[in-house]
Amino acid sequence: MGQWHGPDGILVEAIILDDRPLLRVSHRVNGHMYLRGYCATVDELGRHGVDLGELVEDPALDHL
Repeated sequence: MGQWHGPDGILVEAIILDDRPLLRVSHRVNGHMYLRGYCATVDELGRHGVDLGELVEDPALDHL
């Protein structure tokens, strides 16, 4: 699964939930992680304040 970080604590993760592939959007604020929502497609990320051009893939997961 992939994981991407954005500015201001945005985290996007590719997950499986109830046998469905989804993107989970979270936001770190003052050391706490808050769920913004789930997306079925990349196009939906904009609804959660995510700019695809600002996302950076987490290289630490490449070796898993």
